[in-house]
Amino acid sequence: MLEIKNINVHFGVIHALKDVSLTVEDGKIVTLIGANGAGKTTTLRTASGLKKPTSGSILLDGKDITATTPQARVKMGISQVPEGRRVFSTMTVLENLELGAFLRRDKDGIAKDLATVYERFPILADRKRQAAGTLSGGEQQMLAMGRALMSRPKILFLDEPSMGLAPLLVQEIFDIIKVINETGTTILLVEQNASMALQIAHHAYVMETGSIVLSGTGAELSQSEEIKKAYLGG
Repeated sequence: MLEIKNINVHFGVIHALKDVSLTVEDGKIVTLIGANGAGKTTTLRTASGLKKPTSGSILLDGKDITATTPQARVKMGISQVPEGRRVFSTMTVLENLELGAFLRRDKDGIAKDLATVYERFPILADRKRQAAGTLSGGEQQMLAMGRALMSRPKILFLDEPSMGLAPLLVQEIFDIIKVINETGTTILLVEQNASMALQIAHHAYVMETGSIVLSGTGAELSQSEEIKKAYLGG
């Protein structure tokens, strides 16, 4: 579904991404793991159109989308849950969710998807009139995920969904990610919790200082001695 081919990204003189290539197959969960500052978030931001590459290409369903705007990519089926959740804190839960569908005009479809989000995240239904900024961290993460799903994406980018959450909530968020995938959404997951990410990933890539240094199935990488030492505390 998504192909990133030999992407290079610069921030001034800093060469942030160096010939990064990865593939996300339709219906799969692909994870990108690595230390802080490795280039994971920059990869997502480039794929979603928020950062322009200096060279390389991005293909969605075989179509080159490298020069398209972020809005156009949302219309094409890419949606991102940003690092830090980024909910609109003074707006209600419902208003945040409605914003997720701002490019859509199918009122019946939007209403149906809103009902699905409430079914998946019952706490959001309970708090739909509440200001998003008053929610707990875990509830805000659910809201950010629900908001992204309201665009009805083909592929969902998740940037550090477990950040700052208690262990029980981390498990819940990863369970939800699996359900979202099982109901037909392809996922590209950036996550520092390598152990949890590799458990649910069909395929995984490891980034170091702006380069992909290793790839394999989630199961293969979770058994790798190199990965255990570097990321799994083994």
